[in-house]
Amino acid sequence: MNFKDDIKNCFSKELSVKQIEQFQIYYEFLVEYNKNVNLTSITEEQDVFYKHFFDSVTPIRFIDFDHINSVCDMGSGAGFPSFPLKIMYPHLKITIIDSLNKRLTFLNQLIEKLEFSDICLVHDRIEKYALNHQNEFDLVTARALGELSLISEMGIPMTKVGGIFLAFKGQNIDEELENAKNTVNKLGAKIDSVHSFELPYQIGSRSLIHIVKIKDVRGYPRSFQLIKSKPL
Repeated sequence: MNFKDDIKNCFSKELSVKQIEQFQIYYEFLVEYNKNVNLTSITEEQDVFYKHFFDSVTPIRFIDFDHINSVCDMGSGAGFPSFPLKIMYPHLKITIIDSLNKRLTFLNQLIEKLEFSDICLVHDRIEKYALNHQNEFDLVTARALGELSLISEMGIPMTKVGGIFLAFKGQNIDEELENAKNTVNKLGAKIDSVHSFELPYQIGSRSLIHIVKIKDVRGYPRSFQLIKSKPL
């Protein structure tokens, strides 16, 4: 495993000594904390670095993060993808929404260890937070959070007009894309592109669904029960 070289070769980004240290601190703290609080089933070093860290920063191949300032990470869990992106682009102002306090407690301690600033941790349900934070973020992300139609209704309302809603997915997404088209359109957005690729070392296949918000549509998201039972 040569994480630094793989980042450089794949993304044309040279990691600084500080950034390499931050990723190592992140890994060590995550694995140690995970012994007492279940945050992830992935704990082997190479797996964490590629299935979590590398996977989290793959959007930098397709999005110019120098022109992204505000990011909302929906249901970030142990900080993915927003914390690895913050290591790569320290200027990012990040809001993380999670309904589980145990994850936010971990993230709060991790913020200190990584010496981060401009991170806001929100203990709330995403659909409730989204109603009061419309058109607020340049980029909204959702990684391994749910069906595309469901996460789109929660995420697109928080995205600025002209901004990006980005869904991290695995393989076989054709059906999800088809089912979500109507939802995305009703929310004033469009599926701009889908990027599919392989992670290094045959670790797995990934897809990034890049959705651009075109206009402001009010009245969403609905209650979680309605979102789940009656997709738009």
